[in-house]
Amino acid sequence: MPREVRDVVFVDGVRTPFGKAGGMYAHTRADDLVIRCIRELLRRNPQLPPDRVEEVAIAATTQTGDQGLTIGRTAALLAGLPKTVPGFAIDRMCAGAMTAVTSVAGGIAMGAYDVAIAGGVEHMGRHPMGEGVDPNPRILAEKLVDPSALIMGATAENLHDRLPGITKARADAFALASQVKTAKAYANGKLQPDLVPVAVRDPEAGWGLAVVDEAPRETSLEKLATLKTPFRPHGRVTAGNAAGLNDGATASVVAAEDVARELGLPVAMRLVSYGFVGVEPEVMGVGPIPATEKALRLAGLGIDDIGLFELNEAFAVQVLAFLDHFGVDADDPRVNPWGGAIAIGHPLASSGVRLMTQLARQFAEHPEVRYGLTAMCIGIGMGGSVIWENPAWTGPAQQGDEN
Repeated sequence: MPREVRDVVFVDGVRTPFGKAGGMYAHTRADDLVIRCIRELLRRNPQLPPDRVEEVAIAATTQTGDQGLTIGRTAALLAGLPKTVPGFAIDRMCAGAMTAVTSVAGGIAMGAYDVAIAGGVEHMGRHPMGEGVDPNPRILAEKLVDPSALIMGATAENLHDRLPGITKARADAFALASQVKTAKAYANGKLQPDLVPVAVRDPEAGWGLAVVDEAPRETSLEKLATLKTPFRPHGRVTAGNAAGLNDGATASVVAAEDVARELGLPVAMRLVSYGFVGVEPEVMGVGPIPATEKALRLAGLGIDDIGLFELNEAFAVQVLAFLDHFGVDADDPRVNPWGGAIAIGHPLASSGVRLMTQLARQFAEHPEVRYGLTAMCIGIGMGGSVIWENPAWTGPAQQGDEN
């Protein structure tokens, strides 16, 4: 019997403030961060009966300790969802939360369930990237990949080599712009509505409350130019033009559109298409380019149809490679209007939902924009992109509006 594919919507998303690795969350459990997000989603959306949540998908790149034990299930239990609600864990490195959303969206589209929670968490201070891994020696011995493929900063240097037009000066300028835009977004109250306050403890200072991101900082091109290049002598990748090591969590509600409207839930974005692809691991930063080309092809859209971009800033060179490929200026106001991971932070598996939550907020402010894109590069040579439609769109303002 043929099945009818249902429209899937992003209802709401929240995140903890992102901390520096081992910073304000040094004495906070990773699972407690994502539990806090799930509880906040339920508090913000009282019209959603907890027993209508039929799946919880939570991503973590390092699935051990307080990020292990099938964290989607344990977080659901600890957040107070009924014991009848199942859950699972996901790992697609940086795109974990993005994959959590697209995975539950597929189940919703085919009718397996109506409402799900999807998100991610990473406590890089407690679980450094690569902790406990044991790569098969044949990966290197048989030269399937270059050793640099296993070091993300080295892959960014490789991408600079491939694209000499993306200089360190350009990367630093992009990084500074991210810091400036994030500071402005905070000053204008853009980021605060979706930040979940988290109680934090310090053995000496006692209890406190995390309410803002820990990573943003004031800087200048002059300061950025003096930073060391840890991945290569006289290289181009620095702590200033790359995302830091961070702790944090995100969560979102994803639902069938008809069910969301039946329950009176907000419809923030409508899923249009998505694409995940593999690329050469040595230059994993190019991943969002073919992933976006795939998502655009599946949607029947072109890059000019995209009115807002939320691109994960793992490294400035990676975002600049994407923008150069598609002919978009680095200072285009459609790109990361509130800054990005270089300023805010990138707790690996959680970041995909941060991109989506910010895009949803921007859609609400820009009814003239019909389509938006969330995209990111992924370790070991992958890329992911998701195209969303603005349900508040009021009429033509972009090319391709006949779509």
